[in-house]
Amino acid sequence: MSIKAKRFRAQPTTSLLDGNSRRASELNGLMRVANVIGRAQEHLRSHLPQEVRAHLFVGGYRQGKLTLITDRAVWLTWLRYEQARLLELLRQLPELEAVTGLTFKVRPVAPPKPPLIQPRTLSSQAADELSSCARDTEDPRLKRALERLAAHAEPPTEAR
Repeated sequence: MSIKAKRFRAQPTTSLLDGNSRRASELNGLMRVANVIGRAQEHLRSHLPQEVRAHLFVGGYRQGKLTLITDRAVWLTWLRYEQARLLELLRQLPELEAVTGLTFKVRPVAPPKPPLIQPRTLSSQAADELSSCARDTEDPRLKRALERLAAHAEPPTEAR
């Protein structure tokens, strides 16, 4: 039995957003939830102390519970102490009047690691060996490659 890939034609975005198809209704629902989550995050951040704002993210809404995500356990503890006040703040938004509780999660953000820089150097003695190999080689491509490698040598240090 073979599995054939279905080929879908690209649909204009207007057909996805106008609400006439099943996919459009799914997309509209997803867009509505995303807008509610975005508004909840803005509302919470505007009412939180400055030091907490950058560490709070609204993760999702499921079965009446809103998920709040933070990057450190310290902020998670603070959010748990402030849970009743946060629920009051969220219930000020008409879309979130039905929030029954909050779920908290810690998701540390790992800072990007810069790539390890390993400078490579070629001594003048090694460059001399490569140059002599290039002189003794008859293949023109290999000769050019060896000469390019020899050109990467450190400049000779001046003795003082």
